[in-house]
Amino acid sequence: MPVAALSSLSARKALRAFAGGALIGVLGGLIGLGGAEFRLPLLISAFQFAALQAVILNKAMSLVVVTSALPFRAATVPFEAVASHGWIITNLLAGSLLGAWFGAGWATRMASRSLYRVISIMLVLIAAVLALGHDAATSGALLTGAAQRVTGVMAGFAIGIVAALLGVAGGELLIPTFVLLFGADIKLAGSLSLAVSLPTMLVGFARYSRDRSFVVLGENRKFVLVMASGSVVGSFIGGQLLGIIPTAALLPLLGIILVMSAIKVWRHK
Repeated sequence: MPVAALSSLSARKALRAFAGGALIGVLGGLIGLGGAEFRLPLLISAFQFAALQAVILNKAMSLVVVTSALPFRAATVPFEAVASHGWIITNLLAGSLLGAWFGAGWATRMASRSLYRVISIMLVLIAAVLALGHDAATSGALLTGAAQRVTGVMAGFAIGIVAALLGVAGGELLIPTFVLLFGADIKLAGSLSLAVSLPTMLVGFARYSRDRSFVVLGENRKFVLVMASGSVVGSFIGGQLLGIIPTAALLPLLGIILVMSAIKVWRHK
């Protein structure tokens, strides 16, 4: 049974939602993400939401976490620095907005079993990206000119699909793309990814709003607010712990967690 609606959300369930969101936020904050990749399996396995409902709830909470991350990062990467790279943002958005619309459409038409399988495969792929691409160093743009722009649109389209299907911001894919394809600094790449993620998630959200499963937000709005609040708090704590826990030691552990989560989701009925 899904978590109870607003009128009957128990204190125990609220505490579980906040604690789960906070723990996931810490994991995400430690690696510079919103933690939605870890939140989705929790919504499916621990809180027993159906696949599509979990994706929609995850996207709503991802919006809250990503929006809160913008002012958090402004002190390190000013908005002016992000705006000066507007052409890169536009390049990826040209593909990601379309990808988000198509991805959300596909998700609403998939049978639950098929969506569980797709989610599982994507979680494993994200684990691989975290292990191999998160610490990519800036060594200049991989491509230039027309080839760079075309590749940017294609990469944006693929990332938009993944973000829509999983209800995530897509930072785990956007950041390596900004670093490798455009030669952006890793800190700047994190802020650029937020600038692409927000409109991309809004497009996916708009597409999901046309499906009857969207009512899960209204039925569980207190749960969403409680868990999202926990995620924001956890993200802040994770960011403060960033210099204490070495990323090189953390990433393999997070990859294992994602793979284990993928197996659970694959087996989910």
